[in-house]
This record gives sequence, structure tokens and C-alpha cells, in this order.
Amino acid sequence: MRSSNLLRSTAMNASVTPMPPATTASIAAADPSGPSIVKPRADGGETTAFKVLGFLSFSHFLNDMIQSLILAIYPLLKGEFSLSFVQIGLITLTYQITASLLQPLIGLYTDKHPQPRSLSFGMASTLCGLLMLAFAPSYGVLLVAAALVGTGSSVFHPESSRIARMASGGKHGLAQSIFQVGGNAGSAAGPLLAAWIVIPNGRHSVGWFALAALLAIAVLWQVGTWYALRHAAFRAKAKAARAALPALPRGRVAGAVAILLLLIFSKYFYMASITSYYTFYLIDKFGLSVQSAQYHLFVFLFAVAAGTLLGGPIGDRIGRKRVIWASILGVAPFTLALPHVGLEATTVLSFVIGFILASAFSAILVFAQELTPGKVGTVSGLFFGFAFGMGGIGAAVLGQLADTHGVGYVYQVCAFLPLIGLTTAFLPDVRARRPS
Repeated sequence: MRSSNLLRSTAMNASVTPMPPATTASIAAADPSGPSIVKPRADGGETTAFKVLGFLSFSHFLNDMIQSLILAIYPLLKGEFSLSFVQIGLITLTYQITASLLQPLIGLYTDKHPQPRSLSFGMASTLCGLLMLAFAPSYGVLLVAAALVGTGSSVFHPESSRIARMASGGKHGLAQSIFQVGGNAGSAAGPLLAAWIVIPNGRHSVGWFALAALLAIAVLWQVGTWYALRHAAFRAKAKAARAALPALPRGRVAGAVAILLLLIFSKYFYMASITSYYTFYLIDKFGLSVQSAQYHLFVFLFAVAAGTLLGGPIGDRIGRKRVIWASILGVAPFTLALPHVGLEATTVLSFVIGFILASAFSAILVFAQELTPGKVGTVSGLFFGFAFGMGGIGAAVLGQLADTHGVGYVYQVCAFLPLIGLTTAFLPDVRARRPS
């Protein structure tokens, strides 16, 4: 496989690099237990391992593309199983809650006991859920399939986020954005593939996407090989970096994490209104076909991918707090206008909203990692899990709202969520607290 050859050849080149003096930096730059893709810079730092980040981003693309198929075929499932909006929301809730509850626990465990092969095994769970989704005979089996896909995500996200930080070379925001953009691009591709393949050919055609899951398993096995050779050196360097950091008061850290979680709530509750019900909104208000509505959903999800790619590196340069300000609060005028405009303006506003809102997550996640150094897996699991949970709860709550008041009312209520971004003012400045 090409990914295997790239990893092997890069590792061989790194392994012949002369070993610098036995300092903490040199231990981090060249793991004596094996080869390393991350090479030392002349100033003692590390370059960014873009190959590893590329593999992670590609795997994230495949993972989230598979997951987005569940959301993209909701209109098909609704008709085939005669589901209400509440039942549609419960599918999302099952998937999101499974991931939400397990991710922090997995992150906490792997902070202490790294599991390099866990990524491949997590993707195998996603594969099983995908096949069950394609051939489920009843609504109950659909819920089990959603739970299996959620379990796969609960393993994938905290561990991949940890490896992205290991490969960052100090550019933590950039690394998270590269990792995240793969997932957002996969989420954007899901509705297109559903429109081209699943909607015309029926639910059983979802089974063809098992090939994508198998490819992801193979790629993640290679990433796990690199991770196995690297994690000991990374932990040694991180421990030295933590010792050199001035400590924030525990109460200040807890308060800042609570604010960041509140911002995640506002972002993902609003995102749930788009990912779960935007196609129904377009069909109901503008009379679009299911296939045409999928194309409009793709516009939003493409904007999310583009915004994600920029949020991390901008945060590296100007500070993550400023990015959070602009992303959460800055999107409010557009969300407030969305329920009151025509189709063309709706399409434009959905692109703008997706682009601005998406830039927040990488900044929020790295901000939290810098507040709590040494707990990358725990923090990543907490924030990914909370994001998934809020998305799931949002889908269920908003589904009930859509059943009782109409799907258009959902967007009138959710329009005010970005105003929660005002709480960003209470976050501390952590630009000077960046461990490697």
C-alpha cells in the first residue's frame, strides 16, 4: 500500500539522523525505540509531520463521510419506515449520545494507557454499523446501527486528535484544522453521495460504502504503527513542557472550560438544526425535491469544511480567543436573517453561516488543551463527546419542536443561539501558555 511505503521510507530516513545530546528536546525529536517522521529543526523544535496529518485527515474524511450518510438519507428512512420527526431525532440522539458518553472515558484511559491499534478497531465498529444500516429490517435495528457508528466515533476522535497534536511540530491549531477539515469534507461529501448513489438506488446501496471503511482501517493501521513508535517520546516532552508552565488556578481553569463547553453547546445545537432538518426546511418552504435539497445541504457543509481549515492557523497567529469571538458571536446577524429570506439568499446565508461558525471548533479545542496540559486525550474526548451529545440532544429537541410548531419555527428559535458567544469575554488569555 502506498501509505505504508510512505511511512516506511520516511521513517528510514529519520532513523539515520545522528542522535543529538540526551536532552528532553532530543528525546522528543528522535525516539530511540524506533524511527520517527517528525524531524528536529535547527532550533531544537520539530517540523510538522504533514504526511501523518494527511493520513489522519483522509481517515477523518472517510469516517465522517460514512457518518453523514445516516443524516443524508433521513428523508428516505422517514418514508420507508414511516417515521415521525421525533423518531428521526432519536436516530441522531442514539448515535450522538453513544459517542458522547464513551469519548471522554476513552480519552481518559488512553492518556494513561496508549492504544495505537484502537483506531483500526474503532473503524471496524463503524463498518458493522454501516452494514446494519444498509439492511436493517426495523426501526430498532436502525438504532443499533447508529449506536455502533457512534462507538466507532468515540474511539476515532480523541485518539486521532492526540496523534494530530503529536504530529503538529508546535503548530497545534494548524494540525487540528488539517485533521478537522477532513471530517468536514467527508460530512459535505455524504449528502452528495447520497443524492448520486443511495437515493436513486435505495437504502441497500449504503452497503457499498463498506469499502471506504475497509480503506480507513488499513490507513489507520499505518498511523497506529507510527503512533506506537512515537508516544513514549511525546509523553516525555509533554511532561517537561508542563513542568515549565505557570499554573492557572484550578477554579479559573474549570470556569474557562465551562465557558468553552457553553460555546460548544451554542455551535452544535445550531449545527443540529441544519444537519438534521435543513433538507426538510427547504422542501417545506421552497418546494424543492429531496435531491435538490441535498445539494443545498452540500453547500452548507462545504462551507463548514472551508471554515474549519482556516480557523486553526489563524488562531495560531492572532490568538484563539479572537477567533472564538468572531466565529460564535460574529455569525449572529446571519442566523437571525436566515428564516426571513428567499431561496437564493438562504443558500448564500447558509454558506456564510457554515464558514464562520466552523472556524470555532479547532480554536476551542486547542484552547482547552492549553488550559489543561498533559490531558490531550481527556480534553479531546470531553469536547468531541460533548459536541456529539449536544448535536444529538439538539436533534431530538428540535425534532419535537418541528413536529409541534413546524420546521420553519426551528430556525427562528435557533437564530439566537450565537448570542451566547458574548461569554467569550470571560475567557483567560492563554497565548503565553503553549506547551509543545
